[in-house]
Amino acid sequence: MAKNQKSYVCNQCGSAYSKWAGKCEACGEWNSLSEEISSASSVPKGLSGSTKGRALNLVSLKDQSSSIYERMISGVQEFDRVCGGGLVPGSATLIGGDPGIGKSTLLLQIVCALAKKGERCLYVSGEEAVDQVRMRALRLGLADAPVELASSSNVREIVASLQDKANPPKLVIVDSIQTMFIDNIDSAPGTVTQVRTSAQEIIRHAKPAGISVIFVGHVTKEGQIAGPRVLEHMVDTVLHFEGDRSHHFRILRGLKNRFGPTDEIGVFEMAGEGLIEVENPSALFLSQRHQDVAGSAVLAALEGTRPLLVEVQALVAPSSLASPRRAVLGWDPNRLAMICAVLETRCGVRLSGHDIFLNIAGGIRINEPAADMAVAAALISALSQEPLPAEAIFFGEIGLAGEIRQVAQSDLRLKEASKLGFKDAVVPVIKNKKDGKAIKGITAREIDHVQKLAALYLSEDVHIQAA
Repeated sequence: MAKNQKSYVCNQCGSAYSKWAGKCEACGEWNSLSEEISSASSVPKGLSGSTKGRALNLVSLKDQSSSIYERMISGVQEFDRVCGGGLVPGSATLIGGDPGIGKSTLLLQIVCALAKKGERCLYVSGEEAVDQVRMRALRLGLADAPVELASSSNVREIVASLQDKANPPKLVIVDSIQTMFIDNIDSAPGTVTQVRTSAQEIIRHAKPAGISVIFVGHVTKEGQIAGPRVLEHMVDTVLHFEGDRSHHFRILRGLKNRFGPTDEIGVFEMAGEGLIEVENPSALFLSQRHQDVAGSAVLAALEGTRPLLVEVQALVAPSSLASPRRAVLGWDPNRLAMICAVLETRCGVRLSGHDIFLNIAGGIRINEPAADMAVAAALISALSQEPLPAEAIFFGEIGLAGEIRQVAQSDLRLKEASKLGFKDAVVPVIKNKKDGKAIKGITAREIDHVQKLAALYLSEDVHIQAA
């Protein structure tokens, strides 16, 4: 009788080792190896056996049989936007987020919306009983949706439910992939082998049948999706549901999308009746802005294809510490250190002896370098204690030489600002005339160096060291 084989698998990258080690040599993570036991009979023997492989059915690049797949439009516009216009038949989507952020609520609303349009949809929960899902649907006012529910963690049972040739489902929700298991694998649910194999089996049976699958994934304390990294490579779309529990809105961000743009976001507001779409997120983020306070600047950001106006808040205070504090929320701390160094070196603005606190108001996180100009303007305003013009917006990338570089889609940013009543814009020098066409109702002030930004908004009573 064959003995079971013991191996140690990295829960970060999935690399397997015969002996335990403190560090994974493949990805460099420490204390990431966990013991797993697999049956010797299930270990593949390679291609040296006598069984001959079947030749592939090769086809041409151009589809001769049918047109391009039509997407399934859920009607939840913010979700459809992030997916690139709707769910593609046969696609696999992974959505992650912090516990209690609203992943199950969002997916229940989506599956109910599609079911009401006549699509057969399955909701399989490995964490909750059927009655618990029904309670949530009743609270959201979705109890009358013809969604088929099941509570199971067995992948064999899920795959068997997909193999209905007479009436196959169009969408399957698996909540969550970390609770699924295959019974011929000795590892516990949630381990690297179980998560990888369970997802692979479901995707393998769903794709040929044109069934869209959405997996719910747990996240680690660092905010990354738990399990092997290969899970994100196996799926077509990776979405991250983020937000601060102290705020009433949530952000659905696309991290990977084979069928649409990445870094697209959808904005939802958490209410008693579930997640409500926010049609104008810029107005929401600026709703509590105080216009007469120093250190506040409005950034015209671009998330995916959507222009977004957010408030950048800065506080600069004298420090008695040898190493002044730098606290950042919603932006890259390393980029703040760079902007401070450029302002001090190229403009002579003394920030080294001050504590600096920077916040992107509303809890949203901004990743693009176009925020450099708004951050610099907020720091200058906070240092001089002079409020910036209430009807001005800022965007532009700052280089180490102090130059201000052009960013993409300037016209979209200016249109969004003009729509909300802003009259002035401080922007980089726009060399592409197509991208820099004039927008009615807003005046664009082009500057090419951070010294000109400091000259505009730095008051005379602030001590300026010679540049």
